[in-house]
Amino acid sequence: MSASISDVDDYVIRAIRADEWPAVKRLRLDALRDPVAHLAFLESYEEAAAKPDSFWQDRAGGAAEGALGVRQVIAEASDGDWAGTVTVLIEEAGTTDWAGLPVGRKQGHVVGVFVRPEHRGNGLIKALFDAGLEWAWGRGAERVRLLVHEDNGRAQAAYRKAGFVPSGVTVAFVHDAGQRELEFVLERA
Repeated sequence: MSASISDVDDYVIRAIRADEWPAVKRLRLDALRDPVAHLAFLESYEEAAAKPDSFWQDRAGGAAEGALGVRQVIAEASDGDWAGTVTVLIEEAGTTDWAGLPVGRKQGHVVGVFVRPEHRGNGLIKALFDAGLEWAWGRGAERVRLLVHEDNGRAQAAYRKAGFVPSGVTVAFVHDAGQRELEFVLERA
């Protein structure tokens, strides 16, 4: 792993390429080992690790540079290490989202947010969000949203720093209907 990098300018923020699926897989598996992964992600490490290479190839290809409805952005450190990632999906007005809620207007939906611990606290998450937002705005999104577990205070603080605010919408947490996820949104200026 890389040493901590203190300046966000030391990273290259870019879309993944389809042929980088092994790195996509590695970063996702590392994210699923994070102490709050059980709150932040809908799959477990064991579930993800059991998926065949074809799954990871399709996943990378569908979110790579040039893909239309999904974009995965990564932060690449000077040593080539992938320090973090954000994925943005476009949700079209008039459709229904994964939770069964109607999508009233075209929007981006942020998923798969992860920054390696040694790269946190330097503004990298904001740089990743900025790249994802730029892509979503370029696709005509009127707002961008994400869902965060009610008990994931670290993530909520990072999202607030990136400009997202709670919308008041909540959904049941997939793994426990007694727990809630909060929708945070950022409206297009």
